[in-house]
Amino acid sequence: MDQRILSFINPYLNVRNITMEIFTMATATLTSKGQITIPVQVRTALGLETGDRVEFVETEDGKFSIIAASKTVQDLKGLIRKPAQAVSIEDMNRAIAAQGANAG
Repeated sequence: MDQRILSFINPYLNVRNITMEIFTMATATLTSKGQITIPVQVRTALGLETGDRVEFVETEDGKFSIIAASKTVQDLKGLIRKPAQAVSIEDMNRAIAAQGANAG
């Protein structure tokens, strides 16, 4: 029988032949003092050593990236989205003047 017909008749054949990629996730537990131990695989990936500082950068609502504070500004490139539309200096000056006029 044709494999396409078998797949249509028996959905199990479709599921059975799918390869799944499994990802491991590093987790940490928050203590009563608000502290966490960063898992070894995360420390290694970030190149962290004892005494290093980390920064938590919000990338989306409720989502944060952990960054080694010793990284350069170039390493942070791409974390923050560009604004949808660039604003000229003239537009900024007009907005500031308008707010100043409204304030007083």
